[in-house]
Amino acid sequence: MSDNDDRRCDVPLHGDWEGDWESASVAQVGEAALLSVLAAQARARDDERVVIGSGDDAAVLDIPSATVVSTDSAVEDRHFRWEWTTPAAVGERAVIAAAADIAAMGAVIVGAVVSIGCPPSTSASVVAEISRGVGVGLRGLQASLLGGDLVATRQTVVTVTVLGTTAGRRAVRLDGARAGDVIAVSGPLGASAAGLALLAAGVERFPELIAAHRVPRPDLSQGPIAERCGAHALTDVSDGLVAELATMSQAAGLVFEVDSTSIPRPRELADAAVLLGADADDWVLTGGEDHQLLATFPPGTVPSGWTVIGRVADASGGDESVDRATVLIDGIPTGRRGWQSFD
Repeated sequence: MSDNDDRRCDVPLHGDWEGDWESASVAQVGEAALLSVLAAQARARDDERVVIGSGDDAAVLDIPSATVVSTDSAVEDRHFRWEWTTPAAVGERAVIAAAADIAAMGAVIVGAVVSIGCPPSTSASVVAEISRGVGVGLRGLQASLLGGDLVATRQTVVTVTVLGTTAGRRAVRLDGARAGDVIAVSGPLGASAAGLALLAAGVERFPELIAAHRVPRPDLSQGPIAERCGAHALTDVSDGLVAELATMSQAAGLVFEVDSTSIPRPRELADAAVLLGADADDWVLTGGEDHQLLATFPPGTVPSGWTVIGRVADASGGDESVDRATVLIDGIPTGRRGWQSFD
């Protein structure tokens, strides 16, 4: 992908800059002129909760219920590679990753502030396209861009801080699982990991998997739905299913038993695994960044569209060889790991 093709933006520059938009770097355009473009892209939603939005020193919100806050960063060559994606996809993906943490509390997102760091030589159109992707992601969530920051860095970094609300209801923690609960997921797993493997191998087949890696498409409205249906524990699958199960299991001090054959999988996954000589189970169990939701529910309360993949048990009265806070996959303690930030 070249800077002259996929990273272009058709939004005209404003402010003091009068040069060629496509050939200009961030340093040439300057912060003030570029911010004027980003502000123009951040068209505020008609939302009574946003008293003052993007454009002032800070946003002002009027949220009567409990406020939920989370932040997430996407770092060039760690979370994305330019040859495999586009600036707009980087922005949208960063929004989804951050917003999933709000949904994982059973809450709804209100808006976000975004910090974009990049080298001064970066094309101004790249920054504008990242911002456009952020806007697309937020509009899809019926949320507002509340403001942000531009800063010079050695590599591109997009940090999204999201704000949400419980809308007067409870926040669902990840440590609330109870013995006897069923474990369920809101959608298929393994697509993002498979898409990454395909891109790394230079394989252009299976476009749905590749698209799922570039921009995952979880239904984050399922977070509040899970809360209303009585979920005892809730999180999102960002670091891989096994990693999230282990976190929930350890937090509750209970055994999480999963039937791997019951985990929903993307339609193309098996064929992609055969083509690459890969283990599809590894993508499903350890592949991160699908951002589907993972929850435990009392039996009989699982929302429509979710898939039951296992159950929660108390090991104290069962097999003495199984410790508390253990994840069993098909009856065996798993040695698989998920995403590790500092590996």
